[in-house]
Amino acid sequence: MEIGAAIFFTEYSISPAALAVALEQRGFDSLWVAEHSHIPVTRRFRLPFGTEPTREYYDVMDPFVTLTAAAIVTTRLKLATGICLIIQRDTIQTAKLVASLDQVSGGRFLFGIGGGWNAEEMEDHGTVYATRFKKMREQIAAMKQIWSKEEAEYHGDIVDFPPMRAWPKPVQQPHPPVIVGGAFPYAAPRAIRYGDGLLPQMPEAGSGAAEDFLPRFRQMAEAAGRDPGSLPVTLGGAPEDLDRLRHYRDLGVARMNVRLPPAGPDAILPVLDRWAKLIARLRA
Repeated sequence: MEIGAAIFFTEYSISPAALAVALEQRGFDSLWVAEHSHIPVTRRFRLPFGTEPTREYYDVMDPFVTLTAAAIVTTRLKLATGICLIIQRDTIQTAKLVASLDQVSGGRFLFGIGGGWNAEEMEDHGTVYATRFKKMREQIAAMKQIWSKEEAEYHGDIVDFPPMRAWPKPVQQPHPPVIVGGAFPYAAPRAIRYGDGLLPQMPEAGSGAAEDFLPRFRQMAEAAGRDPGSLPVTLGGAPEDLDRLRHYRDLGVARMNVRLPPAGPDAILPVLDRWAKLIARLRA
C-alpha cells in the first residue's frame, strides 16, 4: 500500500513546489490537490458530511497550476487531482490540460474526478445539477477520444463536437488513470463503467466502513465483467498508526492519503517527518 498526501493549496499554505519536494524526499507516493472555482454565498446544500465550507474551500488555487509547479521540481512523485470538478470545466480545454500536465510530468498524472455537491457553484458555470453525472460520463468518453485519436469526434446529449485534431497526447497510454471519486455505493458503478480506480469518500461522508464496501465493490466489478485488480482503491484520512495502516493494506487498499491542513512549512514538515518513519516501517 502506498501513502499519498492531500491538501488545499492556498496563498497561506506551504507552496506546491516546497511540499512536492518534501513529499518525494520522504517516500510519499503522490500529491492530491482539491478544486473549487468559487463558493457561492447562497447554497442549497452543505458539504457531504453536513458541515459548512471552511476558509480553504473559498481560497483554494487551481489544481492544474499547482500540480504543474509540483511536476517541475520532482521526478517520481505522482500528481493527482482529488478531485477535479470536470462538470464545471470545458471538455476540450480540460483534455488539453490533462495531456499537457502528463507531458510536463513525464507521465505521472492521476486524473481524479467527481460530480461535486455544490449546486450553485456548478450552475454558475452553466452545468445542470440534475444531469451532472451524465455530463461527467460524456466528458470522460469525449476526452478519451481526444487523447487517443488523431481525429476525434464525440456526439452525446450534453457533449458534442465534430471531427477535430488536438495535441499534445498524454504520455500514459491510452490515457492517464481516471480515478472516480464519490460516496460508496453511488460512485462505484461510475468507476466500473469508465474509470481506472475509485476514490470513495470516508465513512463520515456516507461511504461506510472499508471492511464493508471493499468486498462489495469487488463483487460489483466482477458482476460487470471488470477485473477488480484493474480498479485500485484510494482512501483519504490515513491514520497515523502502523497497525491500522497494515489493516487497510491487508483489506486490499492500494493507497491512503494523509490529510494536510492549508498551513505553512513550520506546521507541515514535522507531520511529514513523522510519516516518513511510518512509511519506512510499512514498507519494511
